[in-house]
Amino acid sequence: MLTLVAFVVAIGLLVAVHELGHYGVARACGVKVLRFSIGFGPRVLGWNSKRTGTEYAIGLLPLGGFVKMLDEREGVVADHERNTAFNVQSLPRRIAIVAAGPIANLIFAVFLYTLVNWSGVEQAKAILAKPVAGSVAAKAGIVGGELVIRAGFEGDDSEDVDSFDQLRWWLTRGALAHRNVQVEYSKATASASRSESIKTVFDLESLDTRIAGVGMFRSIGVLGPFSEPRLGELVAGGAAMQAGLRPGDTVLQLDQAIIADAGQLRELIRASGRGGAISPQTWLILRDGRQLVVNVLPKFQKDGPETVGRIGAFIGGPPDLTTVRYSFFAGIRRALIQTWDVSMLTLSMMGKMVTGEASLQNLSGPITIADYAGQSAAHGMTSFAAFLALISISLGVLNLLPLPVLDGGHLMYYLWESLTGKPVSEPWLDWFQKAGLVVLLVMMSVALVNDVSRLLG
Repeated sequence: MLTLVAFVVAIGLLVAVHELGHYGVARACGVKVLRFSIGFGPRVLGWNSKRTGTEYAIGLLPLGGFVKMLDEREGVVADHERNTAFNVQSLPRRIAIVAAGPIANLIFAVFLYTLVNWSGVEQAKAILAKPVAGSVAAKAGIVGGELVIRAGFEGDDSEDVDSFDQLRWWLTRGALAHRNVQVEYSKATASASRSESIKTVFDLESLDTRIAGVGMFRSIGVLGPFSEPRLGELVAGGAAMQAGLRPGDTVLQLDQAIIADAGQLRELIRASGRGGAISPQTWLILRDGRQLVVNVLPKFQKDGPETVGRIGAFIGGPPDLTTVRYSFFAGIRRALIQTWDVSMLTLSMMGKMVTGEASLQNLSGPITIADYAGQSAAHGMTSFAAFLALISISLGVLNLLPLPVLDGGHLMYYLWESLTGKPVSEPWLDWFQKAGLVVLLVMMSVALVNDVSRLLG
């Protein structure tokens, strides 16, 4: 239920912000708005303004909205109202009205990020776990337990890193841009001084980033912050429960491998299913101050295209946390930077998918959005606000794409008009609209297939 409510609230709010952008600028330009609708389909709620003549409505289907303006191309317009029709407005005014929706989403993202930055959020400290063997981090000399202090693109100035999320963002940007990231860290403890710091470079230039997900971070070798190799909740009937393991058990050794952290333990369990036949593992655990030897037989499970081992238990103690909070002006500045960076990254990923440099599996649809909305809402309003900011940016950037059915397509028409002095002809407009609708439907279909694949996988 929380997932459904969070999804409806998220989509409804972001669509409302988008349409309010169009509506507000249209009214400011003197254009008459006939209908302002959040959602499509039959009207569930609504009212008519006697002062403006605008119908305000909430539709049954919340996956969108629209602002219908007076327009001579869509019906007869009385002579005394002609100056309030959209189509007779000057080119700069029409551009402003169309661009206002996406811009409103971007401004809203800045507002949300600012609130998050001011209020503060608890995040994991940037203490690295033992990296995946053969990964970029392992080749950079990371062994686990390092506290990352600063990060930045190789050749540029580095910036302070306040949390693991910030470090992960640097690595994401570096991987997708094929730029190396320089990392500065201190050994083992959060109290180590900066004078004791060590620098290393994560070689991300040649990393395969066609699918930006867990697989990419496994190649980088940074899957999560450091956490103790301790067992949490067990799944009834799972391999862990069948072996006699209990919540709170700390794993010291698996076969011949000394266990440094939860990430290493998870990888060793996963790897047990890759050979086609799983053999029993000998675990040395610490329980109530006593060391015990336990034989564990992981079970096969499909994880995308590969088969991995699973034991049916939550693995990992809570990471060390820090509260990341910014002052008034620093919070606004960081919100602007976050919105810009996410916008550029979104555009870059879309461009890579068009050119084939990134897989279409990166497209996400309503199922994934609903899932993330529910998860973020469950973690509190701050996490939900950060999620809303991310989706608001995606909505704004998507609508600026030069597809005829989107705002960006209309802006493309106006660019043509500004260059030639005449609007795009009706036959061409009709053809562009149909072609754009086909492209949009294909994108939505791919996103929905990806959603279902993730759900079933």
